[in-house]
Amino acid sequence: MSSAAGTPSDCGGHRPWQSYHTAYTNAKAGMEGVDREKVQKVIYEMSKGSKYFENEQKKEAITKLKIEHLRAQCAKLTDNDISHFQKVAEKKILELEASRDLSKIWLHTDMDAFYAAVETLENPSLKGKPLAVGSMSMIATASYEARKFGVRAAMPGFIGCKLCPDLVFVRPNFGRYTHYSGLARKVFQRYDPNFFATSLDEAYLDITEVCSERGITGEEVASELRDAVHQETGLTCSAGVAPNRMIAKVCSDINKPNGQFILPNDRDAVTTFVSTLPIRKIGGIGKVTEQMLHQVLGISTCQEMLQKGAFLCALFSEGSTDFFLSVGLGLGGTETPEHRLRKSMSCERTFSATNDSHLLFEKLDNLAENLADDMQKECLKGRTLTLKLKTAAFEVRTRAATAQNYISSKEDILIYAKKLLKAEMPLSLRLMGRVANVSLQW
Repeated sequence: MSSAAGTPSDCGGHRPWQSYHTAYTNAKAGMEGVDREKVQKVIYEMSKGSKYFENEQKKEAITKLKIEHLRAQCAKLTDNDISHFQKVAEKKILELEASRDLSKIWLHTDMDAFYAAVETLENPSLKGKPLAVGSMSMIATASYEARKFGVRAAMPGFIGCKLCPDLVFVRPNFGRYTHYSGLARKVFQRYDPNFFATSLDEAYLDITEVCSERGITGEEVASELRDAVHQETGLTCSAGVAPNRMIAKVCSDINKPNGQFILPNDRDAVTTFVSTLPIRKIGGIGKVTEQMLHQVLGISTCQEMLQKGAFLCALFSEGSTDFFLSVGLGLGGTETPEHRLRKSMSCERTFSATNDSHLLFEKLDNLAENLADDMQKECLKGRTLTLKLKTAAFEVRTRAATAQNYISSKEDILIYAKKLLKAEMPLSLRLMGRVANVSLQW
């Protein structure tokens, strides 16, 4: 393969950064037109030699082993095997197609660069500037001005500065974000009292009933809802409307920021939409799964899931195969449970790596307070508490404890959380999180 003359660092055509993939090399809305190779090279050069880089290399090595194993399995398949699994796949596809539900209208809404937008609203002098909410250790959200340089959420701040020297940093204020999220949710309740939020800035609404009762379209509801959110909060949001939640989420990303995309409740419209849709756009298909599907089976788009159905059946579990084939058909969740009970509640914070035990217990105290507040607001109690820790070397550890009774107070949470943290000391951390498996408190 011939290539243009390069710099000394890529002489001979060897460009190691091209195969370096992390959570923050994947593009987000607002990063169209960014020089992806340039960004990837900067990320590679800035990460090289760091603990994060070493941990990513370990994970990459594990992924390569999985890929080699799948390739070996694939190579062993005989013509008879492939014929058998083709019949299995065709049967599954027919069964999944029979389950298609086009009677629902789902709306997914996503606040635009939420944390950055809130900070700009509170401090108008930040308007138009490339803004990062976070620290030199980790960026929580980047404004659209910053994304034009390749800066994005989950990226270390020092890499963001290299990509965008004029990047302005603001420390996160979660109390402020919770306030604005609450204002937006009051609007959502007007259209679906049983809406469910997946984070402070995202929510799913079943708008089937409101469309029917008012004789309006999903497009009209989306536009009306977005206007109402802006009036209540001063912030913008984007929306996607589709026959199921999986596709609605994809649609909400298409015309960001401050836009919407509507997919009709029509089978042909749905299958045409997903036919060229990159698999990474689908929730549940991350970096590792994308690599395995592409490098083993050459799958890049959702439609190719159906074309390679026999191999999916042969190489993956039944649950994974059903999911992949559903993706290929453009199927997703449509059910509207009478009561949507949360099974868990979580809270986590990223900070500069530290081994200061006093500071770590201070962070734990803050997390316990936030988790307790969230649980009490939603009238929830929990028994199993899990402490999530990310070390300075980016290794993730989880430790769990089960309380004798259901608890929700900060004091009770701390009793178990402190024991779990003490058992891990001494250590240097950069992230701490709390999760509680909860039940409804009547």
